[in-house]
Amino acid sequence: MEQIKTSFDFEKPLADLIQQIDKVKQVADKTKVDMSATLAELDEKVAATSKNLYTNLTGWQKVQMSRHAERPQTLDYINMICDDFIEMHGDRTVGDDKAIVGGFATINGQTVMIIGHQKGKNTKERQYRNFGMANPEGYRKALRLMKLAEKFNKPVISFIDTMGAYPGLEAEERGQGEAIARNLLEMSVLRVPILCFVVGEGASGGALGIGIGDKVYMLEHTWYSVISPESCSSILWRSWDFKEKAAECLKLTSDNMLANGLIDGIVKEPLGGAHQNPELMGATLKDQIINDLKELGKQHTDKLIASRIDKFCAMGVVVEG
Repeated sequence: MEQIKTSFDFEKPLADLIQQIDKVKQVADKTKVDMSATLAELDEKVAATSKNLYTNLTGWQKVQMSRHAERPQTLDYINMICDDFIEMHGDRTVGDDKAIVGGFATINGQTVMIIGHQKGKNTKERQYRNFGMANPEGYRKALRLMKLAEKFNKPVISFIDTMGAYPGLEAEERGQGEAIARNLLEMSVLRVPILCFVVGEGASGGALGIGIGDKVYMLEHTWYSVISPESCSSILWRSWDFKEKAAECLKLTSDNMLANGLIDGIVKEPLGGAHQNPELMGATLKDQIINDLKELGKQHTDKLIASRIDKFCAMGVVVEG
């Protein structure tokens, strides 16, 4: 089987097995002894260990997976899924926020508007993209593109991957809260189908600002919550040391979110995470998008909007005291 690359402490049992395989191969090369039986046995152990490990991840471990440096981001998915892509810039008011990318694209012959957070892959890119933390102009750019899609009757697809909206003073001065709230309102009644995918981190209003859709999905090893485990830990316990406990309490994993009726489904990742096989992850997402757009395209616009509003209104519990 193709060997899985390991990155985290919890993957150590798997890393040890892979190291054993490498040593056996080295011995076989030097001594010319047939070690195929031993390698086959180790491969079976790797497969069993991988399956057990990645199907029983804790909340904190999934948070770690969602932050993997090699995990595919919005532009990666656009390159893998789309036949072409025309990026559009600016909010027509302040400037062009590099933390959010968007534009018209073609998927399987159908024109769509794609919008998503972009974190960057190295230090220089991350600084350029502000680590995927959008300013108000990023959300206003996203809204401008969504209204453009509505004008031309094209579906909207959003990829969510952010630590949160940028919390700086200048962002608040330019109306960060209002920009996100405006997007929530406008997306609720947008007259075209909307598909949302949490492909990495889904933190707070920064994620929700492009997260209102007819179908909202999470990739298997992602998280979606009002606050990060570290921030939650620092508020409740005055320390980041309890981030693992906070992750469990927040119920932020895809399984938790689906069980609580807050998302519409989970998109399965390749064994070991999306970063292990980006092409397969892209193909899986593409199939999901094509199938959902076909289904949503059959619905009358007014019914589509009513169903979208009803879905979000049904979330949570209100107790009048």
